[in-house]
Amino acid sequence: MDAFAQQRPGLLGLAYRLLGSYADAEDVVQEAWLRWSAAEGVDNPAAWLRTVVTRLCLDEVRSARVRREAYVGPWLPEPVHTADGALGPMDTAELRDSLSLGFLLLLDRLSPPERAVFVLREAFALPYDDVAQAVGKSAAACRQLHVRARSKLDGELPAPPRTGRRELLDRLLLAVAAADVPGVTALLAEDAVLVSDGGGVVSAARRPIHGADKVARFLVGIAARVPDGTTMEEREVNGEHCLVVRAGERVTQVLAFTVDGDRVRSIQIVASPGKLSQL
Repeated sequence: MDAFAQQRPGLLGLAYRLLGSYADAEDVVQEAWLRWSAAEGVDNPAAWLRTVVTRLCLDEVRSARVRREAYVGPWLPEPVHTADGALGPMDTAELRDSLSLGFLLLLDRLSPPERAVFVLREAFALPYDDVAQAVGKSAAACRQLHVRARSKLDGELPAPPRTGRRELLDRLLLAVAAADVPGVTALLAEDAVLVSDGGGVVSAARRPIHGADKVARFLVGIAARVPDGTTMEEREVNGEHCLVVRAGERVTQVLAFTVDGDRVRSIQIVASPGKLSQL
C-alpha cells in the first residue's frame, strides 16, 4: 500500500480539480484505494491510479451536474486549505493556479471529457498519450478536446497581475471598509463579476452581479452589515491568499479574488455552511 500512499495527495488534487468538491474527491480516492487493494500485477501504479480516479470523476461529474440543477442560487466549489500539501505538490504556477476558485468555476463551462483533458494537460502537463489512457480516448481525440476546451475559455483566463496581488487586495479592502464606492470601482475590471454561494441556507445574492459599479456597491453594502464580533484574516485557500471571515471560531465566509492585470476581475464568496468544514 506504500505506492498508493505516495500517490494519494496527487490523486486527491486531481479529483478535486475535476469535481470542485473535497468531500466528493475523498470519496473517489477511497474507491480508487479499494480497487487498488484488489488489483494485481500493476506495472505502473501512478498511471493506473490516475486512470481509475479520472474515470471515476468523469462518472461523478455527470451526476453532480444533475444535482446542481436543483441547487439554490449560484454554485461555487468547496474551499480547501492548501498550505499543508493535502492536495499534492504545487511547485508550478499551473498546479497552483488550477486550484483557485475562479479557475475551477471557469472549468464548469467545459464538458466532463473536456475538463478532464484540460486539467491533465494544463495543470499536470501530461503528454497526450498519458491523457488518452486516463480518459479512455485516442491521443488524437484528446488533442481535439484540448483545443475545444481552450477555445471555450479563450479570453476568460486572466493575465498575470502587473502589480502586487496582495497590495491590490489590501487597497480594495480598505476602500470597502471606508465605504468608498468610487475607490472600490476603480480597482475592479469594468466587466467584474461577483458570485455568492449561500446554498439556500444563508443569505447570498441569488444571481451573479455584473459590472464594476454594481459589484462595488454590493461589497460596500454587505460590509456595512457585518455583525459585531466578526473577524477577518488572510489565509492560503485553494493555493492563493483569500479572506476568511469568522464569527467566533466558526468560519462563515470565504472570499476569493481573481486578479487580471492590475484590476480585480472576479470575486467568489462562499457562505454555504456545508462547504466550509475544511476550514
